[in-house]
Amino acid sequence: ASQGSEISAIPGKYSQAESTKFLALTVASILCIAGVLLASSVLYCLRHRSHHKLKEKLSNLGTDAGQDATATYQELCRQRMAVKPPADRAEPTSSRINSVSSQYSDGGGGGASAVSPSARSSLSSWSEEPAQPNMDISTGHMILSYMEDHLKNKNRLEKEWEALCAYQAEPNACTVGLKDGNAKKNRSLAVVAYDHCRITLRLENSQGNSDYINASPIMDHDPRNPAYIATQGPLPSTVADFWQMVWENGCVVIVMLTPLVENGVKQCYHYWPDEGSNLYHIYEVNLVSEHIWCDDFLVRSFYLKNMQTNETRTVTQFHFLTWLNQNVPETSRTLLDFRRKVNKCYRGRACPIIVHCSDGAGRSGTYILIDMVLNRMAKGAKEMDMAATLEHLRDQRPDMVQTKDQFAFALTTVAEEVNAILKALP
Repeated sequence: ASQGSEISAIPGKYSQAESTKFLALTVASILCIAGVLLASSVLYCLRHRSHHKLKEKLSNLGTDAGQDATATYQELCRQRMAVKPPADRAEPTSSRINSVSSQYSDGGGGGASAVSPSARSSLSSWSEEPAQPNMDISTGHMILSYMEDHLKNKNRLEKEWEALCAYQAEPNACTVGLKDGNAKKNRSLAVVAYDHCRITLRLENSQGNSDYINASPIMDHDPRNPAYIATQGPLPSTVADFWQMVWENGCVVIVMLTPLVENGVKQCYHYWPDEGSNLYHIYEVNLVSEHIWCDDFLVRSFYLKNMQTNETRTVTQFHFLTWLNQNVPETSRTLLDFRRKVNKCYRGRACPIIVHCSDGAGRSGTYILIDMVLNRMAKGAKEMDMAATLEHLRDQRPDMVQTKDQFAFALTTVAEEVNAILKALP
């Protein structure tokens, strides 16, 4: 009986030992979790404090000038390493910004399409679109460092432009656009779509039984889906081709960067109806509305109907009025506000944006360069090279960005938008 009682006591001893061990492990786990939480809180506070100091520096950046601006950029760049996360902690992808072109909520389609047909109204009192509020802080520092180098090294822009002028795209044949039947369709023989990179029209729908239009698909990273179509302003003889291109490429946004006439010289044909509708071959264009946003630009909404299939689409045209040929806009701010409205309308689309001026290269190239670089940064790009991006554009269409002033304007406009974004950081 005594032997049996000893055996029955053994499980109780083991249970007591296991309970003590379990209690010790539980206490140790709680202490470890508390330590991790405390360390995380300290790191967060340090980073928030650094972020707050950076924002204070940026709050005066827009009003600094000359050496003050250079000094501010230099100080920001010196701080760049200080605000980077520890090497053993990867930057969270969620902190990278979403595309600038998709930041604004939009009820659907063009902002002008909700107004009664043929309505004209002024929206000059509307407030400007806010700058994109989210940007990875290290991306902002990278861009500020790039800009600071241009401010400090006055010869850098000159050297970059000289190299761009000497750059030759390869391949660069334009034989199709220079054929007898097609040469008359070009505004300028200096800007003709490359054979290897041109928009082709469907012959069965073409008014002139030709697939040629002086228009170039402009890709960023995906060669299957061009982000833009850069084209010349339509001629009287190419208006039907233009609307055929709009239809066949599923385009819903047109960016027009030229007045119709400049100093008595025709820059672009009036390719839409002033009121009611016009028929261009098999494409009927009906003016729905025209909104005067400010002195510099307005927005028109059209219904585009294919008379063969009876399908219809809404197309929105953003028309910048005060950007003259070979020049730059008076301020970056106006063009940036214009761009935000374009991208708000375009948000979520998969089709290319049609961009045209007169020849589809100078002003069109400048706008596309600005938009492409800002969109890349909005997607978290960690490097910025305006000259290399422009070479990429010139590989796809000749003479994109025609003057050094236009290239410098693109540079300062990107810097101004980045500055506005960083100043708006929470």
